[in-house]
Amino acid sequence: MPKAAVCREIGSPLEIVDVDLQAPKAGEVRVRLGASGVCHSDLSVTNGTLLSPLPSVLGHEGAGIVEEVGEGVTNLEPGDHVVISWVPQCGECYFCKHGQGELCEPGSAAAMSGGLLDMTSRFSVGGQPLFQMAASGTFSEETVIPAIGAVKIPDDMPLTAAALIGCGVLTGFGAAVNTADIVKGDTVAVVGCGGVGLNVIQGARHAGAERIIAVDMNDGKLQTAQKFGATDLVNASDGDPVAKVQELSGGRGADVAFEVIGLQETIDQTINMARRGGQAVLVGVPKMDVMTTIPAALGFVILEKQVRGCWYGSSNVHQDIPTYARLYTEGKLMLDELISNEITLDGVNDALANMGSGSIARSVIKYS
Repeated sequence: MPKAAVCREIGSPLEIVDVDLQAPKAGEVRVRLGASGVCHSDLSVTNGTLLSPLPSVLGHEGAGIVEEVGEGVTNLEPGDHVVISWVPQCGECYFCKHGQGELCEPGSAAAMSGGLLDMTSRFSVGGQPLFQMAASGTFSEETVIPAIGAVKIPDDMPLTAAALIGCGVLTGFGAAVNTADIVKGDTVAVVGCGGVGLNVIQGARHAGAERIIAVDMNDGKLQTAQKFGATDLVNASDGDPVAKVQELSGGRGADVAFEVIGLQETIDQTINMARRGGQAVLVGVPKMDVMTTIPAALGFVILEKQVRGCWYGSSNVHQDIPTYARLYTEGKLMLDELISNEITLDGVNDALANMGSGSIARSVIKYS
């Protein structure tokens, strides 16, 4: 009987409880977690920013070892090391066939339902069903997920590093290399330098950006951003960050500007940071009622700016996860450096509470 961290209601601490876990059904696998990152989206469920059915086993950024496979699963077997994708991608629906696996129809429906592909969860406690966040539920010693949501990685890759690929890296690095059109020599601005923002920075560097301007209100986060490839640092609490980005880019603005927070003010600022003909990429997830207030003519049409939404780094997980694992082994992707703390499951509430600290990039739950 695995232990899991359960969110029962908005605003309450997670409860660490023993849960019952069903065996995998057809097309599913049971995974023994090795590690799970504590992501800002987990916090967003607990405070109501992200709408998710409750009570639920939280966690969606994880890696582990396959324990059992359900009927019909042929691409995985017990003993395989895998990264969990919180948008399972079928490869067969309209969006998958059009190169937009992050919008997979059955995978997206599962992620929103609090269950798996059949819209039901495999967790329960005391006979009462528990939802599982984003078809994952990685705040648990074990979980059952769709087989299409488990992507094999090399057995010798540390699971603590691999777990971070499952959300922060796919989202941030993917935003830079998949969603945006960065070309060699570009100037990039990144607004928000938490775990995902740091991956945007190293993705922009990988894509060839020459100047990477990190924007945040926390000096600790800015110093960390510099370690991940930022060439210029802008503290947004010290004057107008839009003017500073324009000053650092010859008065034009950034070729590509990324928003990785999800606030109306920073979304508007990011759009204004992009140069004429440039791109603003919105990565942070705002509350559902947040609106942008940029004038249509001067903001977009006359200046020919593009604003792009970015969901899960526009990632094809079956291609991108193995690629990022390879980049890590080649020393071209910083993952170990993202880990600020290794904690046990009992420390998850403290990790959520400390998420705003400038010294924390990612807390990682390490399972024995």
